[in-house]
Amino acid sequence: MRIDTVFHFPLIFFAALAALLAGCGQSPQAAAGPPQAGEPEVTVVTVAPRPVTLTTVLAGRTSAFLVADVRPQVSGIVQKRLFTEGADVKEGELLYQIDPATYQAAYDNAKAALAKAEANALPVKLKSERFDTLVKAGAVSRQDNDDAQAAHRQADAEVTASKAALESARINLSYTRVTAPVAGRIGRSSVTPGALVTASQAAALSTIQQIDPIYVDVTQSSGDLLRLKRELASGRLTKTGADGARVKLLYEDGSPYPLEGILQFSDITVDQSTGVITLRAVFPNPSHDLLPGLFVRAVLEEGVDEQAILAPQQAVSRDSKGAPLVMVVGQDGIVAPRSIEVGRVVGDDWLVTSGLASGERVIVEGLQKVRPGAKVKTLEAAAPTAVPGPVAALTERAKAADPDAGAAAQQPEQR
Repeated sequence: MRIDTVFHFPLIFFAALAALLAGCGQSPQAAAGPPQAGEPEVTVVTVAPRPVTLTTVLAGRTSAFLVADVRPQVSGIVQKRLFTEGADVKEGELLYQIDPATYQAAYDNAKAALAKAEANALPVKLKSERFDTLVKAGAVSRQDNDDAQAAHRQADAEVTASKAALESARINLSYTRVTAPVAGRIGRSSVTPGALVTASQAAALSTIQQIDPIYVDVTQSSGDLLRLKRELASGRLTKTGADGARVKLLYEDGSPYPLEGILQFSDITVDQSTGVITLRAVFPNPSHDLLPGLFVRAVLEEGVDEQAILAPQQAVSRDSKGAPLVMVVGQDGIVAPRSIEVGRVVGDDWLVTSGLASGERVIVEGLQKVRPGAKVKTLEAAAPTAVPGPVAALTERAKAADPDAGAAAQQPEQR
């Protein structure tokens, strides 16, 4: 009897506990109560205006600073080619020698004709001087004196014509020495020794291009140029310098060119077929790294926005209509959506043109944990670094594509 009592005691205890809970109208799970969910924690960035240098990346090509075609100015047989193709030549350096025999003979003939004319002019001159004295004494008639003076002037004219013919022959003889019209780098030769060339022929013997400095021609839409002028006129943007807009250059692979250029020229005519305007910048090219016809991208500094509002790209989402919006945390910790307008990407941020004010807090991390009207705990993000420009951004892409090439690229100074 004692053994049965001990065996049934736990069953009786648990049955009584279940009856007590049932009498209270609660289940064991309900007695524990619902879990208390805490406020989600998000990372925010406090918006603050700061100066930002705005830039535009434009595609273009390089072109030589000076281009000169080397052409023969007299006809003849090429005797020698005296330069190395692809080498640098100086202005006035001898490039080709054309057979000078016929031109030397013409020069000698003109020289002899001048000597003859001068010899004939001497007695005529003396006679005119004597007659000029005798006519005053009445020793010769006026008609004889007039004839003597006319013969003197005719002899002088023949001497002058002979001198001009001699100079023409000398010039033609000098043209047999084809020299470099400008200093620069010469291309391939289109003729070899023994070839016959003619004066003013259509085909150039070679071409010399001066590539230090070098031009970079880019195009910009007329709408963008008009917008830039309006922003500068309104004072929203300030010019970056008094000497003209500074321009940086990117190679085709995205790596930056180390030297900076200056915007020199803006066309006054809009291309009717494309609606763009040609801009020309000039870059120093001492190492001749830039060659004519090279595809490049020019980073043009438009101006400085002294009160730019930037929003991190990860903070900006889109509504059902595609309009940009951000989640803003108020002073009471309540989340509210905010529609904004954005202009362009500046580094890792959007340039906000309207919708955000200084001091507002924008959620950058934890957006998936919140909803409009919810109360959240905020954690301030790290202070923003310097705004990277297009050169730095494109260099980072070049690093990702080619780490070895990207490691050598220099980062430009940021504002």
